[in-house]
Amino acid sequence: MSYGQGGQGEPPWDPWKPGSQQPDWGQQNQTPDWAALAEASETRNKRRRVLVTGGAAVATLAVGAVVAVAVVSANGESQAANTPSKLPSTANIPSDTTAPVPSFAPTSAPPPLDPMDFISSAAKDKAPLSPDILFPGSQLTMGENVYRKGPKASTTKCATAAQSTLPAVLTKNDCTRLMRVTYSKDGVAVTVGVAVFDTAAQAVKAKTEADSKSIIASLSGQGVAKFCTTAICRSTTNSYGRYAYFTLAGFTNGKDVTTKDTKVFTTGDDLAEFAFRQIRRRGEAQASTAANQS
Repeated sequence: MSYGQGGQGEPPWDPWKPGSQQPDWGQQNQTPDWAALAEASETRNKRRRVLVTGGAAVATLAVGAVVAVAVVSANGESQAANTPSKLPSTANIPSDTTAPVPSFAPTSAPPPLDPMDFISSAAKDKAPLSPDILFPGSQLTMGENVYRKGPKASTTKCATAAQSTLPAVLTKNDCTRLMRVTYSKDGVAVTVGVAVFDTAAQAVKAKTEADSKSIIASLSGQGVAKFCTTAICRSTTNSYGRYAYFTLAGFTNGKDVTTKDTKVFTTGDDLAEFAFRQIRRRGEAQASTAANQS
């Protein structure tokens, strides 16, 4: 009988179990198998060293992770220290050049309409027209001067409302209408006349052909005495668009106007300026209306 084994049919000695769990071999000689015991002990020692070594490796990895996280947090970087290289900058990262690029059709606001286009031709200048439309209200304020509005007139026979050389000029250039309005202030009166033509070219030609004797007929009444019928008066001539406009200013007492009578010059200039503004506003109003309708 060999040592370390029980009798026939009995379980063998298990070196991994404590003595209380070993099989009861009765009163037989229980001398242990020392060689088997030594081999089992060596096996246990090897297993323990493997477990300890593996645990140390795991601990090392854990410490490494903590260090890496600590470096990231301390530096404020998105990458741990001692890495081989950094990510390329945004400019160096290749982009997808095959992706479609959105395109937009160019847009631009239409150019504003030119008011001059509407007052340069009868074909486009269709707004209502009358002396009260061009010269509204009962008085006119220009700066510090306030002029009272007097009589008004309108005729399609332009020559009948003009004097001296002006009737021939208006007729030659096909004047279609002549409107007149008189204003007065402190013994000075001025008649402003607006002659209407089909085209701007005709109005310019009428202005060019008019001379110092080309004057409109003064318009009196409604509290304004006759003026500039025999006395020397001051006159002006100009044009804008298809309109030529004239002024004739003088004293209501029949006195001749001299170069020293600044009051008469101021009155005539104020009415000429107002006529120009009203014609220009007429073009601006029609241009604005046409733009809103387009």
